[in-house]
Amino acid sequence: MNARPTLQLSLQFARGDLGTEHRAALQRHHVTRWIRSALCRDAEMTVRVVGAEEGLALHRDYRHGDHPTNVLTFDYEQEPIVVADLVLCAPVVAKEAAALGIPLAAHYAHLLVHGTLHAQGWTHDGEDDAQAMERRESEIMQKLGFADPYRIA
Repeated sequence: MNARPTLQLSLQFARGDLGTEHRAALQRHHVTRWIRSALCRDAEMTVRVVGAEEGLALHRDYRHGDHPTNVLTFDYEQEPIVVADLVLCAPVVAKEAAALGIPLAAHYAHLLVHGTLHAQGWTHDGEDDAQAMERRESEIMQKLGFADPYRIA
């Protein structure tokens, strides 16, 4: 394993009106840094930013949800490299960031770290797993210079 995992990244924005603030918050060099900070091994990942309609369709079709969610992780391979798609629903992310009173980029960073951990097998299904994952997310976010996402008032 390399000291610093390599990342092959495809960053996609769905057509339609996502707003320029989403592209500004998701500059490629930031997205690369955020994902790489959560990686334990080399990876090939696609990050797709979508609107509410596509977010709902994906959540419904693959996770049986009845509403768009902030991030969906589709992990295809964990060894020898991580291969995954992360889908972020722009309107949900913006609404959550506003409700939390944090910058849009900070919330995107957290969700990308969260999704990247999922792509490597981390879960929050049980209480112990959830606490371990939250601790790891908090550590990574603070190393990146963001506030602890689980201590935001």
